[in-house]
Amino acid sequence: MGSSAVEGSLDKPTINHVAIASSYNVHIRPLLDAVDKLRDLNVTKEGIQLPTIVVVGDQSSGKSSVLESLAGISLPRGQGICTRVPLIMRLQHHSSPAPEICLKLNSKTVPTDEANIADAIVKATDEIAGNGKGISNSPLTLVVKKDGVPDLTMVDLPGITRVPVPGQPDNIHEQTANIINEYIKPEESIILNVDKNGDRTLAVVTKSDKSPEGLFEKVTADDVNIGLGYVCVRNRIGDETYEEAREEEAVIFETHPHLSKIDKSMVGIPVLAQKLVHIQATIIAKCLPDIVRKVQDKLNACTSDLDRLPKTLSSPADAFTTFMSIIGASKDCLKKLLLSGEYDEYPNDRHMHCAARLKVMLDGYSNDLNSSPESDHNRDFLIDELRVLDGGKRIELPKFVPHSAFVAILQPKIEKISHIPVVFVEKVWDYIEDVVISVFKHHSENYHQLQTGIKRACHAFIEKMKEKSRNWALEVVEMEKWTDYTCCPEYEAEWNKLMATKQKFLNHLSESVVLIEGFGWVEVKQELRGNMPVLDQAYDLKMRMTAYWKIVMRRLIDSVALHLQLSVRNLVTKLDKEIVSHLVTSHDGKIQKMLEESPAIAAKREKLIASIRLLNHSKDVLADIMDNLASVAV
Repeated sequence: MGSSAVEGSLDKPTINHVAIASSYNVHIRPLLDAVDKLRDLNVTKEGIQLPTIVVVGDQSSGKSSVLESLAGISLPRGQGICTRVPLIMRLQHHSSPAPEICLKLNSKTVPTDEANIADAIVKATDEIAGNGKGISNSPLTLVVKKDGVPDLTMVDLPGITRVPVPGQPDNIHEQTANIINEYIKPEESIILNVDKNGDRTLAVVTKSDKSPEGLFEKVTADDVNIGLGYVCVRNRIGDETYEEAREEEAVIFETHPHLSKIDKSMVGIPVLAQKLVHIQATIIAKCLPDIVRKVQDKLNACTSDLDRLPKTLSSPADAFTTFMSIIGASKDCLKKLLLSGEYDEYPNDRHMHCAARLKVMLDGYSNDLNSSPESDHNRDFLIDELRVLDGGKRIELPKFVPHSAFVAILQPKIEKISHIPVVFVEKVWDYIEDVVISVFKHHSENYHQLQTGIKRACHAFIEKMKEKSRNWALEVVEMEKWTDYTCCPEYEAEWNKLMATKQKFLNHLSESVVLIEGFGWVEVKQELRGNMPVLDQAYDLKMRMTAYWKIVMRRLIDSVALHLQLSVRNLVTKLDKEIVSHLVTSHDGKIQKMLEESPAIAAKREKLIASIRLLNHSKDVLADIMDNLASVAV
């Protein structure tokens, strides 16, 4: 069995061979009492680790015998796992001839005595972990106040079992390992056994008399780098009393040809007790300032968290004031996000950087329009124009482009892209609704009922805005479909520029492709060569449509952008009134009821208050011990 070392150097204690009680020091008891009080307060549940001697070993490693020798009591024995829960052993020397022994579990204290202590531990263990052979992480505390025991607090953990015995869970090894790791992981732990690196280890050889050969060389060489070295002990045998066992131990380490070579500072239960007391006192004294700081930091954090919780609202006036404060703060935030392009409340959440997101969405909408098949002017070059002109022949002046032909080309093109503006405005409003609800949810996070009501109100109002924009987009598309007009001078300039390429095209009709400025390479299909009488009109119609399509695309993009900006501004301006009206109407004006504290917030408040109470008590305990240490130092 082994144990652990503490960080930094520890002076070796002076060893003498008097009773174990000689390890008692008036300076040690207050330190240990303070840590035990903190453990009773369960300060570890606040994430504050305490210096602890953790006893770890395989089954049948002899650790129970060592603990019995240190405590002067008998622990449960038997097949399988005897220690099924973490057993916190508090040993305290006192001069009264009558021992005081009790068990603490589940917030109750059960007195017992030396004759019945093993049965009492078994009964208490069954109460915690059940009557089977399973284990539990809920601790059991054993308090032993007895003349001659060292002032120590240790945690005896379930022995490491490799293969389950009948009645044990299949994953018993994993369960045991998890409990052990939880206790030995903190740097504040002292491990009475062996940890991975040995840095916190005091190794205990428990059956020195059984295998004495080579033991001197092993503990002297220390090939496994045990941080605090070794202590070799002899276990109590049969019906020996603890006093008889110690006498036999002293004799064997004095007279045995192999064991007598081992330095007397490394042998015997008294030496082990003194070392543990010294290590424990040293690590506690070292850790105390850090524990004081951690308790204060945790107390400050809990107090701040409690202060951030909403105050309990005691009147309708308080409720309405809080309600309007939430609405006002949310509206201010939305103004920044949607109108000003500021996002100081969400610096790292790109989804809430609305100005940038809306610009990206508008660029995508523009790309969808301009990359649609209807915007590809090279496709079937002049074919549609010839078809429309041929189908609309009538008695009229030659080479005159009829308006009906232009409209016949325009309307199908508009129809095929008509869904893009509608889809875009719906997408924008979906995004805006998500942003709006996120903002209100954030500002009303402590009031679940209010969040639900606000979400409904926002959805209802934004749905109206979305429907209005959808209808507007449809109307804009219909205007483009049924009316053709522009006063933009760019249209005529573009048309003239494109018409300047006509002669080049006509000169190359015999070729399969022609390079035309503004179009690139276009295919000259066979149908074009057989329609020379109307080819001049078709070319004119094509160039007019090409020039005009740019105007249509620009209008669809600019008008949608302007409409949405105005609509979003109207939303931010009117949303607060819509929400107030909706909630007051739908809840008969009972805003206070909507601001009732949710069970989750109530539980959080209760937990924080309990933590603050515990931490304040811990702070008082630590202040007393620090004052005591200061007075001793003076």
